[in-house]
Amino acid sequence: MQRYFVEQENVNKSSQQIVITGDDVGHITKVMRTSVGDHLISCDENGACFLCEVEQLNKEQVLCKIVEPLTDNRELPVNVTIAQGLPKGDKMELVIQKGTELGAHSFIPFISSRTVVQLDAKKEQKRLERWGRIAKEAAEQAHRQRVPSIHSLLSWKQLLAEGEEYDLALIAYENEQTSTLHAAMQHLQPGKKVLLVVGPEGGFSDLEVEEAMEAGFSPVMLGRRILRTETAALYSLSCISYYFEQLGGR
Repeated sequence: MQRYFVEQENVNKSSQQIVITGDDVGHITKVMRTSVGDHLISCDENGACFLCEVEQLNKEQVLCKIVEPLTDNRELPVNVTIAQGLPKGDKMELVIQKGTELGAHSFIPFISSRTVVQLDAKKEQKRLERWGRIAKEAAEQAHRQRVPSIHSLLSWKQLLAEGEEYDLALIAYENEQTSTLHAAMQHLQPGKKVLLVVGPEGGFSDLEVEEAMEAGFSPVMLGRRILRTETAALYSLSCISYYFEQLGGR
């Protein structure tokens, strides 16, 4: 069943109604050819999802009646933020799309010493808007309860300061030989916040790794092979999902 995300202000629990606006209206009416009486799923910004029945449709909005709340939990047990060194081409789009499918809570693009791509304010805004659309579509496809947030572009120093907001801050480092992602997860309880930093195509300099460790980040290895930058985040999310959701966190 098709799923749509709405702003909190469009959910009226007292009247048991939800209003869907924006581009989703065209998708509902023209692509899905939904009629009055059809059902769909709507999720608010707090992650609450509802089975809804369509009551009215027009060019501006779709009015739905809440039939019942849905209790299935589709989110990862831990909130994982992927800090991705800004890669070339459309690789960031791949990270956001597949990372959303795999359960990422949010994404932070950043620039470090080996980042090749440079964005001015205008280009950054366009990228953020496009990345937001990609995350929303991927969240709908994966039947997520939330759309991951996408932070504005940070410098390396800003990213290091951001690590203080998390219960566990990790940096994926190709030269790390002992500390594994599995070992790092063993000290983490469900509901905690994790920040995983992945470098751009050229990786991190030795100085950056030292600065990250001084800021409280722990370096981790991601297997025995060197992964592309767009692969590293997806590998990590898969491992975290398997650890918590398949192995039960052990």
